[in-house]
Amino acid sequence: MNTQQKARLGGRAVSSFSTAVAPYHYSTIEQALNDALAAYGVNGLVIHADGNIHRFDSIDKPKGNRNGWYVCPSLEVAVFGFWHTGEQHSVSITGEHDPAAAAEARQAAQRAREQRDAERRAQQAKTAEQARHWWAMAGAADPSHPYLTKKRLAPHGLRQHGSMLLVPLYADGELVNLERIFPDGEKRPLAGGRVKGAASLIGCLAGAERVLIAEGWATAAALYEAAGAPVVVARNADNLEAVARRLRQFLPDNVAITIAADDDRFTDGNPGVTKAQLAALVIDAKVLMPIFCKDCQKCTDFADVALCHQGGAV
Repeated sequence: MNTQQKARLGGRAVSSFSTAVAPYHYSTIEQALNDALAAYGVNGLVIHADGNIHRFDSIDKPKGNRNGWYVCPSLEVAVFGFWHTGEQHSVSITGEHDPAAAAEARQAAQRAREQRDAERRAQQAKTAEQARHWWAMAGAADPSHPYLTKKRLAPHGLRQHGSMLLVPLYADGELVNLERIFPDGEKRPLAGGRVKGAASLIGCLAGAERVLIAEGWATAAALYEAAGAPVVVARNADNLEAVARRLRQFLPDNVAITIAADDDRFTDGNPGVTKAQLAALVIDAKVLMPIFCKDCQKCTDFADVALCHQGGAV
C-alpha cells in the first residue's frame, strides 16, 4: 500500500463525503466499486448491488474487523467508507457529476450511519448485560493474584472471575463494561461494549476536595495508596478527555481535578503526556507528572515509580 493509501486509512475523526471519480465509463457498478476499493488496498470482494449495506475488512486493522462498508443504492451508484475513520466516498459507472446520483449516495450513506449506530447500541446493551452478570457472580479479588502481587497493590474493590481480575467501567451511573486483567498483565474490555467516557473509581467522591484522573488501574491504585485522594481510572490516554469532561460536569466547582499523566517518554509523541495536557486544558485542570530516579530507563508511570521505590523490578 502506498503512502497516499495509508494516509487515507490512517486518519481519525474524519467526517467527509467525497466523490471517487472513475477514470472511464464502466459497464457495471460492481466493476466501478471494485476499482475504487482497490485504491484503498481492498481486493477480491464479491460486490452485491442489492441496496443493502455490506461490511468488509479494512486493511489497517486485524482480520475480521469489518470496519469497511459499502452500499449500492442503484445500479449506477455505490457508496463506501470506513467506520473507524469516518471516511465516505461515492462512485458511479460514468464518473460524471450527477445531482440525482449524488442525492442517492447521500441517502445511502445516511442509512449506513443509522444502521451502524443501531448495531453499536444493541451490542453495547448486550455487553453491558454480560458485564452486570459477571460482576454480580464474581467474588472479591484474591490479594495474591499474580498481577496484584507483581504490582504490590491491594485489590481496592476489584472482583475476580476465574483467573481474571475485573475492573468495573461505569458511564452515566451505570455499569457498562468490564476491563479484564489477566495474570500476565494483559488488559482487555469485553468486546463490543462501551469504552469511550467509561471509567472506574478507587476511593469515594463524596466529600472529596481533590480528585485525580489516571490512565490504568495500577497507576490509579498506586496514587490512591500514596495520596489518599479518590482516583478515577480512564483506562487509556485517548479516554482521558472524555472522562475529564464528564467528571467536571458531575463534581461541584470547588472540587479540584488533577490529571495524573503517564510519561510515555520512550514512545514517539509521548501520548501519555500530550493527551493528559489536552484533557487538563479542556477542563482547566492541573497535570501531575511522575518523578523518576536519576538515570532510570524503565519507569513511565506512578505505578512503576511506587514499585521502584519499594525495591521491586519494573
